[in-house]
Amino acid sequence: MKSNKNRRLLKKRIIKPKFDYFEKNKIIPDYKDIENIRKFVSERGKIIGRMYTGISQKNQKLLGIAVKRARFLGLLPFKVSA
Repeated sequence: MKSNKNRRLLKKRIIKPKFDYFEKNKIIPDYKDIENIRKFVSERGKIIGRMYTGISQKNQKLLGIAVKRARFLGLLPFKVSA
């Protein structure tokens, strides 16, 4: 088994953006604004986490709600088929 020291060295460092996209542009995540929502959804249809996007906790929660509403209305797919 590998020691804890080696495990720490193997972890990749994630470079987090230092700004919140929604705060910077002074907008609120909304289900009708598909262009901005798609920036935070992966190719497979999953919502990208705060660690990678740099969004604040408040806006990440609003983004999740907006994505779920857009999926329910058919504006975004639940899954992307291959």
